[in-house]
Amino acid sequence: MALKTLMLVCLLVAAMALIPPIAEAQLGGLISGLLGLIRIQGTVFCTVDGNMGVNGTATPVFPNALVQLQCGGNVVSSSTTNGSGIFSILLDPLQFLVPSLINNCNLAVKTPLSNCNTSLPSIGGLSSTLQVIGSTVAGLLNITNIIPTGFGFLRA
Repeated sequence: MALKTLMLVCLLVAAMALIPPIAEAQLGGLISGLLGLIRIQGTVFCTVDGNMGVNGTATPVFPNALVQLQCGGNVVSSSTTNGSGIFSILLDPLQFLVPSLINNCNLAVKTPLSNCNTSLPSIGGLSSTLQVIGSTVAGLLNITNIIPTGFGFLRA
């Protein structure tokens, strides 16, 4: 019985050695998709361009702003900034490919800037492209981190 078990183990090890590397890469992609997330997060500031002031000067944040992830002109997800102006959008990597997000999607702040400062425009909004800044591993979960490249004002 022990000899049969040993033979089976040896046969399985030999079979694993013969599996082509491409299959391993495909399996790795499936596993990381099942055990992964895409996180888009950032801070929206209450300025005409939605960014922090020069040299990190004190800049008010934009609380309760609606931030939308738009791909091909369609809203695919959204979030509202908290009291510190921070938003976070989580996506399933089995539904979204990171290169596609970076090349075909953008963030749009739909809440008028005048909501956080009455001297700012009440028409128009902020928009930003996206960039990957790396990944974080939390246990078995691999999180791809994406941030806005920098908001710009778009007139309506």
